[in-house]
Amino acid sequence: MNRIIRRAMHDSDNYVLELDYRDAKGETTHRVISPIRFLGQERLLALCLCREEPRQFYLSRCSNIRLQRAEQYLMPSACPSAEPATVGPAAQPAC
Repeated sequence: MNRIIRRAMHDSDNYVLELDYRDAKGETTHRVISPIRFLGQERLLALCLCREEPRQFYLSRCSNIRLQRAEQYLMPSACPSAEPATVGPAAQPAC
């Protein structure tokens, strides 16, 4: 995981990370981030393209991390729930 993060970090003009993130409440959202730096060994500071601001991500809460070409994404990027929605628009949590 750290190797993929470092690649996006060192070549931020060309790569972003796409991942699923589980917050402290247990809600999982799909995120597109541009990593800035590690904050110790457990956290990552990154620009969240969905929220258009820097965020801290606990590495233990990140899953399905994929390196993606940055040119495929524009800000703001949608960050839908990573879990299937139940019924209607109210079922999808806001980012």
